[in-house]
Amino acid sequence: MLDDNDCKIVDALMANARATWAELGALLGLSAPAAADRVRRLEQRGVIKGYAALLDPDAIGCGFAAFIAVTLEKPEHRAPFLAKVAALPEILECHHAAGDDDYFLKVRCTGPRHLEKLISEELKALPGIVRTRTTVILSTVKETPVLPLGPAK
Repeated sequence: MLDDNDCKIVDALMANARATWAELGALLGLSAPAAADRVRRLEQRGVIKGYAALLDPDAIGCGFAAFIAVTLEKPEHRAPFLAKVAALPEILECHHAAGDDDYFLKVRCTGPRHLEKLISEELKALPGIVRTRTTVILSTVKETPVLPLGPAK
């Protein structure tokens, strides 16, 4: 459970992961070393999993995005599928879901041919893939790594 200060730290770091200990301390009314200790505890607890630069996909040539729904034939095909998913950098997200499809993948590619290769040569080449269903993303209205934090309880 996160207390109010933990929520403030996490909110601040989601908005600006390069915030200094002094800036975080000022936000909390604590010294910089005390703020650093709180952040380290959040890291140790696994609340903060890491830090990353947020890139513009178009600026680096991978602005072509799609969602791919995947249906597996049997549960024993899950491990090889998940290993392949973990190994492919084009796959940004993988969600196990209830319903008609087993997994939903969010992918980013350089273009339609790259997407075709990913689907045909990487995913459909795996044993146990019954079907894939692909939806190409035309534009993105909102995409954020910021999680909604409610008030501390």
